[in-house]
Amino acid sequence: MPGIVTITTDFGDIYPGVMKGVIACISAHVRTIDITNAIPAGDIRQGAFILQYASLSFPRGTVHLAVVDPGVGSSRRALVILGEEYCFVGPDNGLLLPAARAQGQFRAYEITDLEFYRKAVSPVFHGRDVFAPAAAMIAAGESVPGLREIFDPVDLDFGTSALTEDGIRGQVIYVDPFGNVITNIGGDVIGGLLFLGDTVEINGASATYVTTYHDGGAGDLLLLKGSHGMAEIAINGDRASEYTGLGAGDDILISVKDRHPAGR
Repeated sequence: MPGIVTITTDFGDIYPGVMKGVIACISAHVRTIDITNAIPAGDIRQGAFILQYASLSFPRGTVHLAVVDPGVGSSRRALVILGEEYCFVGPDNGLLLPAARAQGQFRAYEITDLEFYRKAVSPVFHGRDVFAPAAAMIAAGESVPGLREIFDPVDLDFGTSALTEDGIRGQVIYVDPFGNVITNIGGDVIGGLLFLGDTVEINGASATYVTTYHDGGAGDLLLLKGSHGMAEIAINGDRASEYTGLGAGDDILISVKDRHPAGR
C-alpha cells in the first residue's frame, strides 16, 4: 500500500506545497506530513537534529524527505538512503546521516540521473524536480531508476560531550520554539552524575536538576532530560535561551554547585 512521506525543509511557505503537488501527481494515495518547513535557511545541523529526533516517531516504512540544501546546483550528490526502518531522501551534505544512523543499519545510494522524472530539472529546485519525485516513487512502491550504491556519504554529528575536572563540557545543538536549549550531552549521562534537586552551574548561571518544567518556581533556571533524550536547559514560564544568551553551536559547562540533601 502507498505509504507516508514526511517533509523537513528550510523552505517556509509555498515551495513545500509545490513538492506535495509533485508527490500527488505520482501517487494520489501517498500521504504527506510536514515535520517542519521552518529550519533556518541553510542550517544543515539544525535540520539534521530535527530530522533525527522526529523521524523515529513514524511508522516503519515511512519515507523521510529532507531538503536543507545550500549547495543545490553544485556537485553535491542526491541521495536515497534505505534503512531497516525508514527511507531518507535528500542532498548529500550530512543532513540525512544522523537520522539514518539512529534507525539502524542502512545503505546509501546516489541518484545518478537527475532527469529520471522531469527533463527540465531546475538547478535551484531539486526539492521539486529530484527529491520529491524520488520520495513519492519509493512510498508508492516503485523503484527510482539509476541508483548507484555509495560508501562515503557526507557525515555530520553533533559533537561529543566530555567529563572534565570542571564538570561536563558540551555544546548547544538547538533552541526550540519555547526557548529551551537542547545540548549534545546525553540525558542519561546527566542522570548518572546528578541527583534530582542538585544545584548546578551552567556557564556560571545557577540551575536546578529536575524532571519536568514545573519542578521549579516561576522564572527558575532548570536542567532536565528532554523528550529527545538529551540534556535540556529551560526556565519555568520563560525562555532559557534569552536568559542565558545561549544559541546553537555555543559551548557549555555544567558543574555541580550544591548537592541536594536527599542525594547525600
